[in-house]
Amino acid sequence: MSGAPILSPSSSKFPIAYVDIRVFSHATEDLTKVETAVRNILPETLAQDAVFNKVNCVGHHGNPIVTVETKLSDRALLLSVLEKIGTSLSSLDKEQLDEDMKSRIEKHNLYLRFDKQNAFLGTLKLTSNDPIHLKIHFKNRKPDEIMEICRQAGLLP
Repeated sequence: MSGAPILSPSSSKFPIAYVDIRVFSHATEDLTKVETAVRNILPETLAQDAVFNKVNCVGHHGNPIVTVETKLSDRALLLSVLEKIGTSLSSLDKEQLDEDMKSRIEKHNLYLRFDKQNAFLGTLKLTSNDPIHLKIHFKNRKPDEIMEICRQAGLLP
């Protein structure tokens, strides 16, 4: 796949099947702001239409937590998620992602985690502490192919 352009979303071989997004909203956080942070990761067309499923949970110490999830499966728009992330990440984060990429890919899935506060403010920053979780599922793609798709979309340098 190296060097080949990313396939058209209308192609039966389009590499991205869906994107799952999950984030926890703690009792100390404003749920509306957490949802805004998630929407800020997405291209405008997807952000407007994103529907969030919310599940009330209880933390280890009895604190209320809301799990906020959405699944994006409109193939015509999935590539734009990668492209938006690619244009929003700093060059330093892209370098870090490039170094960590193989550990972020498992069973055709790419796992990314973004800082909620930065996303709320309109910027993307990779983090592992209380993040917004993205799982991007690629259909039948090897890690090297996933990396090439991400490079073409601008996620990697």
